[in-house]
Amino acid sequence: MSYHAGFVSFVGRPNVGKSTLTNALVGEKVAITSSKPQTTRRAIRGIVHQKDGQLILVDTPGIHRPRTLLGERLNSLVQSTLSDVDVIGLCLPANEKLGPGDRFINEQLDAYPRAKKVAIVTKIDAASRPATAAQLLAVSELRDWEAIIPISATSRIQLDTLTTELLRLLPDSPPLYPADAVTDEGLEDRIAEYVREAVLEGVQDELPHSLAVTIDDIVERDDKELVEVYANLFVERDSQKAIVIGKAGSRLRDIGARARPPIEALVGKQVFLSIRVKVAKDWQRDPKQLGRLGF
Repeated sequence: MSYHAGFVSFVGRPNVGKSTLTNALVGEKVAITSSKPQTTRRAIRGIVHQKDGQLILVDTPGIHRPRTLLGERLNSLVQSTLSDVDVIGLCLPANEKLGPGDRFINEQLDAYPRAKKVAIVTKIDAASRPATAAQLLAVSELRDWEAIIPISATSRIQLDTLTTELLRLLPDSPPLYPADAVTDEGLEDRIAEYVREAVLEGVQDELPHSLAVTIDDIVERDDKELVEVYANLFVERDSQKAIVIGKAGSRLRDIGARARPPIEALVGKQVFLSIRVKVAKDWQRDPKQLGRLGF
């Protein structure tokens, strides 16, 4: 049997299930998930190992019409990523009719002739059979796809079929990553994302876009099974800082309680987590601050 390996990128509107699908295929949480738009901010690689091939999944930010410099840079990240992948999977939810945003993204795919295109109709467990069938028909009319695969990441419906189809479209290649690798994300980046995911729960309106997390230090104590993590949580205004901290620090304590379990699972030890909330005024529009925050 020939061995296939290569890069696959899932694209689509924000919140169509790209990160959830990435995690489900990898079998481990490598990308944070949230109902908030623009949760994903980096090209995160998750690695799927099969006996006859290796999928390197590149989870990208949702393509959107940007309103800030951060938005422009996220779109540029998507564009540079798509230029290098072997397969692009356009994710379209079964429980929402095709809209202008979906058609806009589909049109953008013409700029990447090298990549093979597949349509992935997500969230079929949340739609009726007639609705799913109607969506499959509508999707088939967008372009001449290599394949159209209906799936549910949360219920794991048709994930094996999707994996098989994606591997079929990849070039013959030896493995590109070691057999035990699940992501090429660094430890600091993964911990920062877990903290940001915890903050995203329960916040409203524009606040999710104004949040950024950096890690100052990770210290492993010699005397006991404990890892100290020192994180900074940046917002854009003093009023947002007050919202994140909450009355008498209540919300910040909740954030820490939500973030610790996945971090502890990642490092394999108990974690002491310190989160300092700081204001970086209008950082989404400031090139220097964006650079300092890793964008």
